Amino acid sequence: MKLAQRMSRLGTETAFEVLAKAQQLEAQGKHIIHLEIGEPDFETPTNIVEAGRQALSEGFTSYNPSPGYDDLKDAIAKEISKSREISVKKENVIVTPGGKPIMFFIILAMIENGDEVLYPNPGFPIYESMIEFCGGKAVPMRLHEKNSFNLDIEEVKGQISSKTKLMIINSPNNPCGSVIDKESLEVLSELAKKNDITVLSDEIYSRFLYEGSHHSIASFPDMIDRTVILDGYSKTYAMTGWRIGYGVFPDDLVEPISRLVTNSVSCTASFTQRAAIEATNGPQEDSNRMVAEFKKRRSIVVEGLNNIKGIKCAIPSGAFYAFPNVEGTGMSSSEFAKKVLEEAGVAVLAGESFGKYGTGHIRISFANSTENLIAAIDRIKKFVELKS
Repeated sequence: MKLAQRMSRLGTETAFEVLAKAQQLEAQGKHIIHLEIGEPDFETPTNIVEAGRQALSEGFTSYNPSPGYDDLKDAIAKEISKSREISVKKENVIVTPGGKPIMFFIILAMIENGDEVLYPNPGFPIYESMIEFCGGKAVPMRLHEKNSFNLDIEEVKGQISSKTKLMIINSPNNPCGSVIDKESLEVLSELAKKNDITVLSDEIYSRFLYEGSHHSIASFPDMIDRTVILDGYSKTYAMTGWRIGYGVFPDDLVEPISRLVTNSVSCTASFTQRAAIEATNGPQEDSNRMVAEFKKRRSIVVEGLNNIKGIKCAIPSGAFYAFPNVEGTGMSSSEFAKKVLEEAGVAVLAGESFGKYGTGHIRISFANSTENLIAAIDRIKKFVELKS
């Protein structure tokens, strides 16, 4: 069977491949500590589960409008308006089965052969994958380790051309945990306006901040009309399997993106949307406690890694990932990730899974128990000592 040529340009998300490998080893009787998957290790809060259960019992099992229920979109619009200090209407919100469709739809709707898209590197691998799948040219904006994994704004200026149509930013960032400061965001907003560039602002980790407050590029003057905000419920409310996310779109993009939803997934599950209303409007204590717990775990992971000879780990400001440099161990990052899984039973991801500028690093998710994180650090330390 002959596939379309574009399928050769479609990448993957290595986390799921490593998970499968780890599960194979577990099936053989090996104990694995999972630090590869970016998934909160908490249960969905009870009030949200109850809202979903009630929705099922009330018959919310049918189709609904492709962009989502109005009352959920209204709740999202009010939350975004408050948290980003902008004015958002429910008509500009589109609900999707997770956050990835927002990336897929905006790139599919806007990018043609030869169009250039700026994206963070190291960065979420689906950005580059979708850009190339749609025929665009992926232009990596390097996140520099020496700059706490942030952009060099002057470097970005030099990457913009007449073909640049879209800029993707992700703050807090996956995999580095870095946060773009307000001053840099303002400069990026000016560049976008000057060069007529649309911005996809992936803010899925906006609530996972350990210092300071979240800033959205959409909050700068005239940026709401050229910014797509991507957010969702998977991380903040431990709802990964519920598959529900959303985008806030400029007026001109609402109809075409809604049409893509209709043509692809029809709509987002009805009962998950009812649960999402409760997540948005209900008590936030469980989510806040989760973030506080992740902050404690961050200290355990970063301090532990920095006590291992050959490993250097920057302190992430947000998300729940560490991105240590392992070059000092004498192993490549891909070799390190492979061997630490097979020999030490710790599943991590090689940095190049997140782009060429991730080489030399590994990504560690600290979405696991304190006990397991301490055990994992101990295993990694012994593994490195044996190799040195």
